[in-house]
Amino acid sequence: MAKLVVQVIDAADLMPKDGQGSASAFVEVNFDGQRQRTQTKIRDLNPAWNETLVFNVEDPRNLPFSTIEVTVYNDRNPNHQKNFLGRVRISGDSVPLSETEGFVQRYPLDKRGLFSNIRGDIALKIYAVHGQFSSNLPPPAQPPPPQQHHHARHEDDWNDHFKSTKQVPVEAEINNNHFPFDNEYKEYDDSDAKKKKNKEKQKEVRTFFSVGTGGHGGAPPPAPAAPPPVTVESKSNFMRAGPPNMMHMHQQFPGQKPPPNFGLVETRPPVAARMGYRGADKTATTYDLVEQMHFLYVNVVKARDLPSMDVTGSLDPYVEVKLGNYKGVTKHHEKNHHPVWNQVFAFSKERLQSTILELVVKDKDLITKDDFVGKIRFDIVDLPTRVPPDSPLAPQWYRLEDKNGVKVRGEIMLAVWMGTQADEAFPGAWHSDAHGISHHNLANTRSNVYFSPKLFYLRIHVIDAQDLIPVDRSRHPEFYVKINLGSQMRTTRISQLRSSNPSWHEELMLVASEPFDEFLIISVEDRIGPGKDVCVGRTNVPVRRIPQRIDYRKALEPVWIDLGRPTHWDDDSEKKKEVKFSSKIQLKLCLDAGYHVLDESTHFSSDLQPSSKFLRKQSIGILELGILSAQNLLPMKIREGRTTDAYCVAKYGNKWVRTRTLLNTLMPRWNEQYTWEVYDPCTVITVAVFDNCHISDKEESRDQRIGKVRIRLSTLETDRIYTHYYPLLVLTPNGLKKNGELHLAVRFTCMAWVNMVTQYGRPLLPKMHYVQPISVKHIDWLRHQAMMIVAIRLARAEPPLKRENVEYMLDVDYHMWSLRRSKANFNRIMSLLSGVTAVFRWLDGICQWRNPLTTILVHILFVILVCYPELILPTVFLYLFVIGLWNYRFRPRNPPHMDARISHAEVVHPDELDEEFDTFPTSRPNDIVRMRYDRMRSVAGRVQTVIGDMATQGERAMALLSWRDSRATAIFIIIALVWAVFLYVTPFQVVAVLFGLYWLRHPRFRNRMPSVPFNFFRRLPSKSDLLL
Repeated sequence: MAKLVVQVIDAADLMPKDGQGSASAFVEVNFDGQRQRTQTKIRDLNPAWNETLVFNVEDPRNLPFSTIEVTVYNDRNPNHQKNFLGRVRISGDSVPLSETEGFVQRYPLDKRGLFSNIRGDIALKIYAVHGQFSSNLPPPAQPPPPQQHHHARHEDDWNDHFKSTKQVPVEAEINNNHFPFDNEYKEYDDSDAKKKKNKEKQKEVRTFFSVGTGGHGGAPPPAPAAPPPVTVESKSNFMRAGPPNMMHMHQQFPGQKPPPNFGLVETRPPVAARMGYRGADKTATTYDLVEQMHFLYVNVVKARDLPSMDVTGSLDPYVEVKLGNYKGVTKHHEKNHHPVWNQVFAFSKERLQSTILELVVKDKDLITKDDFVGKIRFDIVDLPTRVPPDSPLAPQWYRLEDKNGVKVRGEIMLAVWMGTQADEAFPGAWHSDAHGISHHNLANTRSNVYFSPKLFYLRIHVIDAQDLIPVDRSRHPEFYVKINLGSQMRTTRISQLRSSNPSWHEELMLVASEPFDEFLIISVEDRIGPGKDVCVGRTNVPVRRIPQRIDYRKALEPVWIDLGRPTHWDDDSEKKKEVKFSSKIQLKLCLDAGYHVLDESTHFSSDLQPSSKFLRKQSIGILELGILSAQNLLPMKIREGRTTDAYCVAKYGNKWVRTRTLLNTLMPRWNEQYTWEVYDPCTVITVAVFDNCHISDKEESRDQRIGKVRIRLSTLETDRIYTHYYPLLVLTPNGLKKNGELHLAVRFTCMAWVNMVTQYGRPLLPKMHYVQPISVKHIDWLRHQAMMIVAIRLARAEPPLKRENVEYMLDVDYHMWSLRRSKANFNRIMSLLSGVTAVFRWLDGICQWRNPLTTILVHILFVILVCYPELILPTVFLYLFVIGLWNYRFRPRNPPHMDARISHAEVVHPDELDEEFDTFPTSRPNDIVRMRYDRMRSVAGRVQTVIGDMATQGERAMALLSWRDSRATAIFIIIALVWAVFLYVTPFQVVAVLFGLYWLRHPRFRNRMPSVPFNFFRRLPSKSDLLL
């Protein structure tokens, strides 16, 4: 017997129905009188079932005319009732006839009625099999007994259905009657085959052409439409009507795996803040958003009076710390009997392999085996436990013992205790999971906190210069000013005054950073020819001597600065003093402290404070972030025989944090917590995960990106703890890739409610950005320079934050052209306009009297508002209040995250990705660049047409009174006079009622042709005919 297999994979973005922002969903499948359901997923708007339901197919030939109805319900356990969440009706004609041809497809959920509030989609895999289907699930419910004429059918009816409905390409079927699937099934006997052959000869065969579903091995990008396949049906079936309201969903990406789950997953980890004993337990006060992790700490401080082990009387001591199979080693000191180490070792309590801690002091030998000096043993059961915020445990002197336990010469100072990750020794300690890392690379695995340098905008107003000496007096000089600050360089335009006293009156802006230890180099250049410039004067100005400006109303005082001759620039200072004459340049210099130096895009900025500390506002709250763990990470170092060495970087404001690198694991558990002060709720915190490629001796390696998460603080409820798994999505040249999930705990605590509410009425940026705005082209350049300064400064820390970390966190390439991002922004605009178009469609339905009752109610409401116009504004605001109050039930319960669908990343074309990841300037071959340029021209042509149409409509409106078309203008002003007289003598309410009734008139009184005003407006002239 044939079987129909329905695999229910998962659903996404379901409508909450339980009154608490969630739903307990289950799926019910109905086919041919058989009904089965899945298990219920409690409180999950993105449930995953992964269940297989099997149904009996009595007559395979009727499968194409059957209906598979899949309905999603919300299970209400107390009342044994269910809420409708959506349904899908699938035609049996689209069901593949084998498991290999079946693919997971996503179906959008349909409404049951006009007033159903449904959203989301469901992933299903449906296919048919012949014979027995092996499954671990219980057998499907038996259908009702079939009618008598069904018993006379044979099993070969299924194969006969294959021959009558299988689709084959046109090229193979247009000139012959060969079927490529004749020998696909061999389960029927020869006598039945002969009978079938005779029946087929007697039947009239008709051929129909329909659009195919595509092959199963193509690439994701859309390709030109393939020739339609041929469908062969018998005469007895081709006139039979199919079921109404069917949905034919086809695979968008043949041959690919179904997309992974890109949504959030809410969790309830056993953290102190959730378990309700915050404040009751001292150990939970510091790290209450993460799980406690216990470590055995060993602080090796120093040693004294160590014995000599060599013939020369010298000693090169070091200490081995052993615990089971783990062994940590300190640095060795050459020829030192009183060494000082000050190194801390941390052993995870979860991985303790022994109860005996052993510390061995040895003498380093280059040729022979290292000599044993002495040892100390501890039983970890008797070790004290340190509870923060207690002071650090005081180290003690311990006498060394030999291998037999006898006291020998020499003492060592140690401190051994049990603690948690809240201990001060945790960030700088040697950890047991890094036992294979050298001391040089060990620093690259430690956690740390960084602060970005304080940045200022340096404003230079170049006014003029005097007494410049040109290189060639026989020609008119072409002077311009070049200004350098570190790696930044800006130039003015060439002066229009071709004399020795040029003037420019041009403003330039650079980015300066504290502690202002650089020099501003100002030079005047004379352009002799193309690419040939000669310096005629130069000077250095220390940045620390440039005054800061806080008040924008304070005028800058110009200063004259001497320019040194290039011939004397490298001379001694005594010779410089002998020069009595020099050229001068007049400048206005200041450090604008009223700006906020943008180092990241304002759309997801984490800091909006001005540079001056005197202009900064008080904090309004505290942001706490707990980086718990990650799961399902992809191996990033398969070629090196390793998995992934993951660490996290978080940025908010000018504070950066970096977690410890957990080596060679796909399920890292950091459990580190950090805190930031919040000055503005409309800011974003960014958390990224990287693979550490600096634990080996490769100097040129770059840390690989694993994924990134952004969380906007304004979307978080105060004092609520959010614990979720965030998908780590990375867009690569090969497409969208999910590298795992990051487990975060976030809490935003507000300490000044009045200040936070007033922030919503204040400007987003400081006042200087609006009083003296910076042009957009300069903002992008200054943002890139600020990013470079931050990257250079953080790269000098230990462990360093590399440039690839800073670039990924700050999105330095966000302003670059991307066709994928352009499509995403276009879809965002269309989604916004969809609400407006829905209102117009509703109004059109009112005018067309599609629902007479609604139209009559709108007539009554319109007459009331016209008679009482003072009720219009109160009614509008009351409507907004009621809608907002109604939508409170459906408010988002989870923080936002990276949305692959909004980003247009799931269906992006490979060539668009290749263009997005191309360098600037391009490094692609000429034919590819030419193709992309042609594509850009076609897109720009459509944009140009839309802009031209908008200009045409505006010019037609201006032509009403411009007398370009004298007859049209005369008609318009005469009609305007008539309407003026009519409106003067007629009350406004009467005019409004007449206009409304005419606009809402019945379709019987409407004409399908355009109206007279519309025709008149379309005939007005525009300037389109004046364009070349």
